[in-house]
Amino acid sequence: MDHWSSLSMGKNVPMERRERADAARNRQAILRAAEELLRRHPPEQVSVERVAAAAGVGKGTVFHRFGSRTGLMLELMSERAREFEQAFTEGPPPLGPGAGPAERLVAFFAAVAELAARNGNLVGAIEHARVTSRSHGEQPRESNPVYLAWHRHVCALIAEGRPDVDADQIAHMLLGTLHMEPIASRLRSGEHERLAAAFADLVNGLLGAGAAGG
Repeated sequence: MDHWSSLSMGKNVPMERRERADAARNRQAILRAAEELLRRHPPEQVSVERVAAAAGVGKGTVFHRFGSRTGLMLELMSERAREFEQAFTEGPPPLGPGAGPAERLVAFFAAVAELAARNGNLVGAIEHARVTSRSHGEQPRESNPVYLAWHRHVCALIAEGRPDVDADQIAHMLLGTLHMEPIASRLRSGEHERLAAAFADLVNGLLGAGAAGG
Protein backbone atom coordinates (compact mmCIF):
# COMPACT_ATOMS: atom_id res chain seq x y z
CA MET A 1 0.00 0.00 0.00
CA ASP A 2 1.45 3.37 -1.00
CA HIS A 3 1.77 6.46 1.16
CA TRP A 4 -1.21 8.25 -0.40
CA SER A 5 -3.47 5.23 0.04
CA SER A 6 -2.50 5.08 3.70
CA LEU A 7 -3.31 8.74 4.16
CA SER A 8 -6.64 8.35 2.38
CA MET A 9 -7.66 5.41 4.56
CA GLY A 10 -6.54 7.27 7.64
CA LYS A 11 -8.95 10.08 6.80
CA ASN A 12 -11.89 7.85 5.88
CA VAL A 13 -11.80 5.53 8.88
CA PRO A 14 -12.36 8.24 11.55
CA MET A 15 -15.10 9.76 9.38
CA GLU A 16 -16.83 6.40 9.03
CA ARG A 17 -16.54 5.85 12.77
CA ARG A 18 -18.07 9.27 13.44
CA GLU A 19 -20.91 8.50 11.05
CA ARG A 20 -21.57 5.18 12.74
CA ALA A 21 -21.44 6.84 16.16
CA ASP A 22 -23.85 9.55 15.02
CA ALA A 23 -26.23 6.94 13.61
CA ALA A 24 -26.11 4.97 16.87
CA ARG A 25 -26.80 8.12 18.92
CA ASN A 26 -29.71 9.05 16.67
CA ARG A 27 -31.15 5.55 16.97
CA GLN A 28 -31.02 5.63 20.77
CA ALA A 29 -32.41 9.16 20.90
CA ILE A 30 -35.36 8.14 18.71
CA LEU A 31 -36.09 5.03 20.76
CA ARG A 32 -35.86 6.95 24.05
CA ALA A 33 -38.16 9.67 22.70
CA ALA A 34 -40.72 7.11 21.54
CA GLU A 35 -40.60 5.34 24.90
CA GLU A 36 -41.07 8.55 26.85
CA LEU A 37 -43.95 9.72 24.64
CA LEU A 38 -45.69 6.36 25.07
CA ARG A 39 -45.45 6.76 28.84
CA ARG A 40 -47.30 10.07 28.68
CA HIS A 41 -49.68 9.76 25.73
CA PRO A 42 -52.13 7.26 24.18
CA PRO A 43 -50.61 5.25 21.29
CA GLU A 44 -52.62 7.05 18.61
CA GLN A 45 -51.05 10.37 19.67
CA VAL A 46 -47.46 9.17 19.28
CA SER A 47 -46.71 9.99 15.66
CA VAL A 48 -43.41 9.87 13.79
CA GLU A 49 -43.45 13.66 13.68
CA ARG A 50 -43.74 13.91 17.49
CA VAL A 51 -41.04 11.31 18.03
CA ALA A 52 -38.69 13.06 15.63
CA ALA A 53 -39.27 16.44 17.29
CA ALA A 54 -38.69 14.97 20.75
CA ALA A 55 -35.51 13.22 19.58
CA GLY A 56 -34.18 16.34 17.87
CA VAL A 57 -33.94 14.73 14.44
CA GLY A 58 -35.76 15.12 11.15
CA LYS A 59 -38.78 13.00 10.30
CA GLY A 60 -36.83 11.56 7.38
CA THR A 61 -34.19 10.23 9.79
CA VAL A 62 -36.82 8.20 11.63
CA PHE A 63 -38.19 6.77 8.40
CA HIS A 64 -34.68 6.06 7.08
CA ARG A 65 -33.71 4.18 10.24
CA PHE A 66 -36.95 2.32 11.01
CA GLY A 67 -38.88 2.32 7.74
CA SER A 68 -42.27 3.23 9.23
CA ARG A 69 -44.07 4.02 12.47
CA THR A 70 -44.77 0.31 12.84
CA GLY A 71 -41.08 -0.43 12.31
CA LEU A 72 -40.14 2.05 15.04
CA MET A 73 -42.57 0.56 17.55
CA LEU A 74 -41.50 -2.99 16.68
CA GLU A 75 -37.85 -2.09 17.18
CA LEU A 76 -38.62 -0.58 20.58
CA MET A 77 -40.53 -3.70 21.53
CA SER A 78 -37.69 -5.85 20.22
CA GLU A 79 -35.21 -4.07 22.48
CA ARG A 80 -37.36 -4.79 25.48
CA ALA A 81 -37.89 -8.37 24.34
CA ARG A 82 -34.18 -9.17 23.93
CA GLU A 83 -33.56 -9.17 27.67
CA PHE A 84 -36.65 -11.33 28.17
CA GLU A 85 -35.46 -13.80 25.52
CA GLN A 86 -32.12 -14.10 27.28
CA ALA A 87 -33.96 -14.85 30.52
CA PHE A 88 -36.02 -17.71 29.11
CA THR A 89 -33.14 -19.21 27.11
CA GLU A 90 -30.23 -18.76 29.52
CA GLY A 91 -31.60 -17.54 32.86
CA PRO A 92 -32.40 -19.45 36.04
CA PRO A 93 -35.38 -21.82 36.30
CA PRO A 94 -38.30 -22.02 36.18
CA LEU A 95 -38.28 -19.46 33.35
CA GLY A 96 -34.87 -20.62 32.13
CA PRO A 97 -33.48 -24.14 31.63
CA GLY A 98 -33.53 -26.57 34.54
CA ALA A 99 -37.26 -26.99 35.18
CA GLY A 100 -39.85 -29.27 33.56
CA PRO A 101 -41.66 -28.17 30.39
CA ALA A 102 -44.97 -27.39 32.12
CA GLU A 103 -43.31 -25.37 34.88
CA ARG A 104 -41.24 -23.45 32.34
CA LEU A 105 -44.27 -22.78 30.15
CA VAL A 106 -46.30 -21.48 33.10
CA ALA A 107 -43.39 -19.20 34.04
CA PHE A 108 -43.03 -18.05 30.43
CA PHE A 109 -46.64 -16.95 30.04
CA ALA A 110 -46.63 -15.30 33.47
CA ALA A 111 -43.58 -13.30 32.39
CA VAL A 112 -45.11 -12.49 28.99
CA ALA A 113 -48.28 -11.23 30.67
CA GLU A 114 -46.27 -9.01 33.00
CA LEU A 115 -44.14 -7.72 30.10
CA ALA A 116 -47.26 -6.91 28.06
CA ALA A 117 -48.94 -5.20 31.03
CA ARG A 118 -45.87 -3.02 31.70
CA ASN A 119 -45.71 -2.06 28.03
CA GLY A 120 -49.41 -1.78 27.24
CA ASN A 121 -49.10 1.50 25.37
CA LEU A 122 -46.29 0.12 23.25
CA VAL A 123 -48.27 -2.98 22.31
CA GLY A 124 -51.23 -0.72 21.56
CA ALA A 125 -49.04 1.52 19.42
CA ILE A 126 -47.88 -1.44 17.35
CA GLU A 127 -51.45 -2.57 16.74
CA HIS A 128 -52.58 1.01 15.99
CA ALA A 129 -49.72 1.46 13.54
CA ARG A 130 -50.63 -1.77 11.76
CA VAL A 131 -54.27 -0.74 11.41
CA THR A 132 -53.60 2.81 10.25
CA SER A 133 -50.56 2.14 8.06
CA ARG A 134 -50.92 3.12 4.42
CA SER A 135 -48.27 0.61 3.42
CA HIS A 136 -49.30 -2.81 2.18
CA GLY A 137 -45.86 -4.22 2.77
CA GLU A 138 -45.86 -4.24 6.56
CA GLN A 139 -44.38 -7.32 8.15
CA PRO A 140 -47.01 -9.80 9.38
CA ARG A 141 -46.96 -10.34 13.13
CA GLU A 142 -46.19 -14.04 12.62
CA SER A 143 -42.96 -13.27 10.78
CA ASN A 144 -41.63 -10.84 13.40
CA PRO A 145 -38.38 -12.15 14.97
CA VAL A 146 -39.72 -11.68 18.52
CA TYR A 147 -42.87 -13.65 17.75
CA LEU A 148 -40.83 -16.34 15.99
CA ALA A 149 -38.51 -16.72 19.01
CA TRP A 150 -41.46 -16.95 21.42
CA HIS A 151 -43.29 -19.42 19.19
CA ARG A 152 -40.18 -21.57 18.81
CA HIS A 153 -39.74 -21.67 22.59
CA VAL A 154 -43.39 -22.45 23.38
CA CYS A 155 -43.55 -25.05 20.62
CA ALA A 156 -40.44 -26.83 21.93
CA LEU A 157 -41.78 -26.98 25.49
CA ILE A 158 -45.15 -28.30 24.36
CA ALA A 159 -43.48 -30.90 22.15
CA GLU A 160 -41.29 -31.98 25.05
CA GLY A 161 -44.22 -32.42 27.39
CA ARG A 162 -46.75 -33.73 24.86
CA PRO A 163 -45.08 -35.26 21.79
CA ASP A 164 -48.48 -36.61 20.70
CA VAL A 165 -50.07 -33.19 19.95
CA ASP A 166 -49.61 -30.53 17.25
CA ALA A 167 -47.22 -28.36 19.24
CA ASP A 168 -46.70 -25.89 16.40
CA GLN A 169 -50.39 -25.05 16.05
CA ILE A 170 -51.09 -24.98 19.79
CA ALA A 171 -48.18 -22.56 20.29
CA HIS A 172 -49.73 -20.20 17.71
CA MET A 173 -53.10 -20.49 19.45
CA LEU A 174 -51.69 -19.69 22.89
CA LEU A 175 -49.61 -16.74 21.70
CA GLY A 176 -52.45 -15.45 19.53
CA THR A 177 -54.67 -14.94 22.56
CA LEU A 178 -52.38 -12.12 23.70
CA HIS A 179 -53.67 -10.02 20.79
CA MET A 180 -57.38 -10.66 21.36
CA GLU A 181 -59.04 -7.42 22.41
CA PRO A 182 -60.64 -8.68 25.67
CA ILE A 183 -57.24 -9.92 26.83
CA ALA A 184 -55.28 -6.97 25.44
CA SER A 185 -57.59 -4.54 27.25
CA ARG A 186 -57.04 -6.37 30.54
CA LEU A 187 -53.28 -6.26 30.02
CA ARG A 188 -53.47 -2.53 29.37
CA SER A 189 -55.29 -2.14 32.66
CA GLY A 190 -52.59 -4.16 34.45
CA GLU A 191 -54.47 -7.42 35.05
CA HIS A 192 -51.51 -9.62 34.19
CA GLU A 193 -51.81 -11.85 37.27
CA ARG A 194 -55.31 -12.94 36.26
CA LEU A 195 -54.09 -13.76 32.76
CA ALA A 196 -51.06 -15.62 34.13
CA ALA A 197 -53.35 -17.78 36.27
CA ALA A 198 -55.54 -18.59 33.26
CA PHE A 199 -52.49 -19.56 31.21
CA ALA A 200 -51.33 -21.77 34.08
CA ASP A 201 -54.68 -23.59 34.01
CA LEU A 202 -54.39 -24.10 30.25
CA VAL A 203 -50.79 -25.32 30.44
CA ASN A 204 -51.47 -27.67 33.34
CA GLY A 205 -54.51 -29.05 31.53
CA LEU A 206 -52.43 -29.68 28.43
CA LEU A 207 -49.19 -30.93 29.95
CA GLY A 208 -50.40 -32.17 33.32
CA ALA A 209 -50.43 -30.35 36.67
CA GLY A 210 -48.00 -32.84 38.15
CA ALA A 211 -45.29 -31.83 35.69
CA ALA A 212 -45.65 -28.20 36.83
CA GLY A 213 -45.00 -29.05 40.44
CA GLY A 214 -48.55 -29.80 41.56
